[in-house]
Amino acid sequence: MLITLSINATTEQINNLYNNLAEKKLNPQVYQIDGQTVISVEKKDNSLELVALEAMGFVEKVIPITKPYKLVSKEYKNHNTVIKVGDVEIGSGKIQIIAGPCAVESKEQIMETAFAVKEAGATILRGGAFKPRTSPYSFQGLGEEGLIYLAEAGRQTGLPVITEIMDIKDIELVCKYADILQIGSRNMQNYSLLRELAAMDKPVMLKRGLAATLEEWLLAAEYLMAGGNSKIILCERGIRTFETHTRNTLDLSAVPAIKELSHLPIFVDPSHGTGKWKLVKPMAKAAVAAGADGLMLEVHPQPSQAYSDGEQSLTPNNFKILMEEIKRLAAVL
Repeated sequence: MLITLSINATTEQINNLYNNLAEKKLNPQVYQIDGQTVISVEKKDNSLELVALEAMGFVEKVIPITKPYKLVSKEYKNHNTVIKVGDVEIGSGKIQIIAGPCAVESKEQIMETAFAVKEAGATILRGGAFKPRTSPYSFQGLGEEGLIYLAEAGRQTGLPVITEIMDIKDIELVCKYADILQIGSRNMQNYSLLRELAAMDKPVMLKRGLAATLEEWLLAAEYLMAGGNSKIILCERGIRTFETHTRNTLDLSAVPAIKELSHLPIFVDPSHGTGKWKLVKPMAKAAVAAGADGLMLEVHPQPSQAYSDGEQSLTPNNFKILMEEIKRLAAVL
């Protein structure tokens, strides 16, 4: 159960309520969400008189929660979360498009891609500076040099930028350049990293783990929100199954399911979800039809020469064609 308090609640009132709940052995936990104090308790039969609690002048409402994830649940907040990044509104009903290369390879490459995707309709620029790779011998990214190029491309195009953060030690550095912090699939359950990013005043995109259930995914998001960061964007990027024809199995049923379970916006990444550029376009359109708030797409000026993920990257021209198709589809929906 969650008890939300008025923003005018005093420290004394909060402490007294906390102590009262602790005496009843209800394991109270206090969170600060968007400037509001929220207390989580373990509800037990006849342990609390809800009417009496709500009668307290500084208690806003008492919310029974049935899910193990409380703060990210639809039960806690029954209207969709909208996240503003510059002039971009995520979750407001307009499809937002994140596009760019898997990895920043050079200043020329990211600049060319940034202007191409901006002209075609992208609203957020992506590019990896620290690249988690299966093989230690594969290209690992340019590090801060890549962040500098990415931020410059964002400034010149007017696009907010998103990049992946892999290690706690890199948080300060990445926050210096990025507008949105991405937690990759491999780090979805890196709870130490989640706790640190929960303290950051930046939106966080949380990608679904390689074999994570929806509940595990939402509980990972709960770490962020319980730590004080409510600017969370979920991203379905495919899960590992027995199928080998595609890189992953893109679970589009996750989109309506998440919409039913949570108030957080959800994106779909058909590039990683399929691993094949020819499958990206139909799955991107299917994601929009399923109700996704946005798409994350890999675009490269010369996919055959890409340092990573070239086989799943769209050319700027193919991206432009897809954007025109998505505009027509979104208008119909």
